[in-house]
Amino acid sequence: MRVHAFHRLYQYRQSISTKPFNARGCNVIRCNYCHVAQQHCICGYQPDIESNIACMLIVSDNEVFKPSNTGRLIADTIKETYVYQWNRTEPDSDMLRLLASNEYQPVVVFPADYVDDPKRLLEDLPGLARSQATEANRKWLFIFIDGSWREARKIFRRSDFLASLPVLSIHPEALSAYLMRRSDNEQHLSTVEVASLVLKQAGETQASRCLQSWFEVFRESYLLTKSRGKGDFERPVLKRFIAEFKSES
Repeated sequence: MRVHAFHRLYQYRQSISTKPFNARGCNVIRCNYCHVAQQHCICGYQPDIESNIACMLIVSDNEVFKPSNTGRLIADTIKETYVYQWNRTEPDSDMLRLLASNEYQPVVVFPADYVDDPKRLLEDLPGLARSQATEANRKWLFIFIDGSWREARKIFRRSDFLASLPVLSIHPEALSAYLMRRSDNEQHLSTVEVASLVLKQAGETQASRCLQSWFEVFRESYLLTKSRGKGDFERPVLKRFIAEFKSES
């Protein structure tokens, strides 16, 4: 298993925490990496694929502790994933250097309804590449705000370091398949579902399919703990993932 930036942020937050994070399902003994119940741990099946893009997760205060978090699945799949705890007044200096680097073209992924300046909105990713031909060799750096919908809106609106960056808005055709946490709006996708659609638009077809499949594995394994014996403990989704993405390795 590859230990990545999300794992390291979780470990750091644990080391400085003065009280336990108690959420629904807190009595379940979970793996410290995939946060699935230990008897259903999926770490041994972590994806191992190559991609030509980078991702950044800006994580709200408590999101890193939530076992239902799906942002970590992006870091499981996309090897160049950076993860930072959000801080409005003291943003991480490494994060700011990354956003200013000439090696990357950062793009914030967020709904268009919350963008005040329509000039920031991208109709598609190739359109941005054509309009900035001199910077065509930059690697995409997709920025995902990882938190509840209320937290995400606050982070988007109050982060000066995001205010000048282009924004890509995703318009899903299907309702969310995210069943682990309730949302006020059924059409709100989880972080990982949004990322899968963005990767597909960026031409990273294999990474998009792998991320979506890995999300389905996580969902299946996570819900086994909540199903009270009603789940399929044969884990057919995991078996399909192994057959498609792990057979060669």
